[in-house]
Amino acid sequence: MKSKRIKRLTLLAMMVALDVILSPLFRIEGMAPMSSVLNVTAAVLMGPLYATIMALMTAILRMVLLGIPPLALTGALFGALFAGLGYKISGQVGSAIGGEIFGTGIIGSLLSYPVMVWFTGSSNGLFWLVYTPRFLGGAISGSVVAWLVLYKLKETSIFQKSRTVFQSK
Repeated sequence: MKSKRIKRLTLLAMMVALDVILSPLFRIEGMAPMSSVLNVTAAVLMGPLYATIMALMTAILRMVLLGIPPLALTGALFGALFAGLGYKISGQVGSAIGGEIFGTGIIGSLLSYPVMVWFTGSSNGLFWLVYTPRFLGGAISGSVVAWLVLYKLKETSIFQKSRTVFQSK
């Protein structure tokens, strides 16, 4: 029992570290496709709870260490949650991808407007859909890469073993 908990936390920490390190390296201004890659991968590997915890921890670390605005929270959290729920309900990677695109590209982008108005104290130059094209672009491109990564990973034994750690609570 304690061994499974340690394995879960270790894998969670590794996913957070990968996301914190890879997101700024492969970032296009206003888009973070690597966050979508890791959200979908975490959703398939760890489920909705741990994927959302990973996204929250990563967003906080990116905001504190890298000076990223609160868009890191709104962009990542909903994508990870909906990707995890999509995969949990259907068992299909395509549902996780759809959840990531909907959660990040639509929900996250729309919620970014009030968050940034609050954060900056001004709504000058902002409108509700200002973040949607970039968030959708990052979520779609990242999800395609995640599909390619998962297509190759599903054949490896270590990936299968890692998934069993999260399947039985």
